[in-house]
Amino acid sequence: MTPFWRRGEPLHERLRREGAVDAAEQPTFDTKPRWGEVGIHGVHRQREWDAVATVEAPELGGAEARFVALADGTLIAETDDLDVESLADALDGQLDAPYRAEAVCRGDGLWAVAGRRIVVIDVREEIAGDLVTVTLRQGERTVEVDGERTFGGLPTLEGLVDDDAVVTAHRLDETLWEVEVTPL
Repeated sequence: MTPFWRRGEPLHERLRREGAVDAAEQPTFDTKPRWGEVGIHGVHRQREWDAVATVEAPELGGAEARFVALADGTLIAETDDLDVESLADALDGQLDAPYRAEAVCRGDGLWAVAGRRIVVIDVREEIAGDLVTVTLRQGERTVEVDGERTFGGLPTLEGLVDDDAVVTAHRLDETLWEVEVTPL
């Protein structure tokens, strides 16, 4: 007599035999690596910058700078008391205006500058805030100014889309706005 834990035939073989499954018909497990599949190495990050440059600007103080370059050559600095013209010159030829740029001082007057294209429009409606979000979905419109829901519409921003979308606008100047349209 054989103890119950020592059967003569392993359980997986007995089940295969009783189920009338031929071992030759079994698909073999593919052990080759699948390097191109997303599950192995992940999805690459979206590119954040359209152009990157370095420039020596020892005359600049501070550790970082942010600015917007407009198509007419105007520079709107978002950091106080910093002349960003030398930083914008570093991106000249690599990136057409309008663009948003950020720069970081890497020490000893060496700056790294990165720029990203943006869309700038002139909005003539009176808006009492600096951040506007217009959501158009299934014929309904929602407008938020600085996070607060408001009534009425903004035809200039709404005219940028034909279908369901979210329009986000950041004020650059009195009537100039940086706009991003995200389809839904």
